[in-house]
Amino acid sequence: MPPIVVPRSDHPISRKDIDPDALKVLYRLRQFNHIAYLVGGSVRDLLIGRAPKDFDIGTSAHPYQVKRLFRNCWIIGRRFRLAHVKFGSKVIEVATFRKQVPAGTEEEPASPPVVIPSATEPDRLMFQDNTFGTPEEDAFRRDFTLNALFYDIETRAVIDYVGGLEDVRARLIRCIGQPDDRFREDPVRMLRAVALAARLDFRIDPPILDSVARFHGELARSAPARLVEEIYKVLRGGAAARTFRGLVETGLLAAIAPEVPGRISPSFWRSLSALDTYRQRARTLPVAGSNGAPAQGIPNAVLLGTLVIPLDLLEPQHARTKEIGARFGILPLARRDVEELRQLLVLQRQLRDVNAPLRAKRSLMRRHAFQAALTWLEIHGAMPPETVDMWRSLQAELQTMPAGAAGTAEELPRRRRRRRRRRRNRAEPGGTA
Repeated sequence: MPPIVVPRSDHPISRKDIDPDALKVLYRLRQFNHIAYLVGGSVRDLLIGRAPKDFDIGTSAHPYQVKRLFRNCWIIGRRFRLAHVKFGSKVIEVATFRKQVPAGTEEEPASPPVVIPSATEPDRLMFQDNTFGTPEEDAFRRDFTLNALFYDIETRAVIDYVGGLEDVRARLIRCIGQPDDRFREDPVRMLRAVALAARLDFRIDPPILDSVARFHGELARSAPARLVEEIYKVLRGGAAARTFRGLVETGLLAAIAPEVPGRISPSFWRSLSALDTYRQRARTLPVAGSNGAPAQGIPNAVLLGTLVIPLDLLEPQHARTKEIGARFGILPLARRDVEELRQLLVLQRQLRDVNAPLRAKRSLMRRHAFQAALTWLEIHGAMPPETVDMWRSLQAELQTMPAGAAGTAEELPRRRRRRRRRRRNRAEPGGTA
């Protein structure tokens, strides 16, 4: 069937609401005669009046054709090649249109993990998805209808192949195709359905809930590192409390961490709600620490502590982070995140001491985990806002000081040089014969 094409006069999306760097990428791809659409969640969010967190682009250009057009482009990914066009710390993701293919017939086949399929059911888990296709084929291989909408920068029209516009109006999350098949292909889609419903305040289509009830155990087959990243996305999304309630109700949380549902208490929901409140504030979030979190995000160590401390998987008063091993259920946790969590908890007592000498405060601000520790204090510290404001002001003041001014002898302790002890010659008097 032909797609539904909604002209500019019949939808609310305006170019002024699209990131200028995303527009640059779209126009340059069109300049070289490639099809280029704004795709996925950004189109959905613009339609419902939300500010997109990122702008992804779908194109007919192959990844290395994209790379030839942009000097600031890097190719990433093994399962599917993606082009990342970088503008400072911002990344515009450009993906070639691709199509859904039967398992085992993909291009550039990868070595799959060892999986024992059922004697009666074929194994549908996808390991490689590098077959390029048309915009229509790309729309039908996506997970949910509301994520398969395209915006054409040339005609300024919204293009809908799968009925996503109707589902957006109905505030409904619906699978493209049969939920059983889509979730066996990629079990992480079950988690995303719950997270989308919580973040957008949409309903989940009943067939999806029925399929999740049957296949929630399949989530354990997904790559653990990918699941960790999805959990961090949930925690950063501003609806963590609602999402985790949905994960508990659907059995997905028990599939990831069987020990967790029995440990949940009111303090767990308070912790997640405090994180959501912080995330939803209309202000620029602090720059993340050195743990690899994006600049606009919250450090992974803060997210990890929000999750594990109220579950008694970590005792904050002793900072015994090593007791959690490096796992959360079946999920491995990066050692750097665990270690930064330990450090930021240790710094809390010093951050609360507003009467400390200026020299001690400036020394504290040079600590590796200072930014993460200050974010933790603001979210979970139960301190007056003036305390955090004092640290923010002092930090801004230190950054604006001339080079070397902050390190004067009056303010910072002078490091003493150690004298090298002269080694005695064995032949000298007093030496050992």
